[in-house]
Amino acid sequence: MIDWFGFVIVAITTLVGAGFVVTMYSLGVRLTAVSGDDDGRVNHAAKWGSIVCFGFCILAVASAIVLIVPAFSSAAGQIVGSLF
Repeated sequence: MIDWFGFVIVAITTLVGAGFVVTMYSLGVRLTAVSGDDDGRVNHAAKWGSIVCFGFCILAVASAIVLIVPAFSSAAGQIVGSLF
């Protein structure tokens, strides 16, 4: 028997996660483009904003890989368990 509620939860989580990564990446690319537009001057707020957006992308992808790969998941569990 198919657990439809579990299927819906996974589908919604996948759509939200993919939307988050795409949004953060596109915002990071846009802020990178904006940071160098002003006649050679660098807009530092846009530059740091792009770095933060790309950092969120990396964090989301790394956490997804840790959740999917069992070897990484158990190693991360041991690391977090030893910290707390």
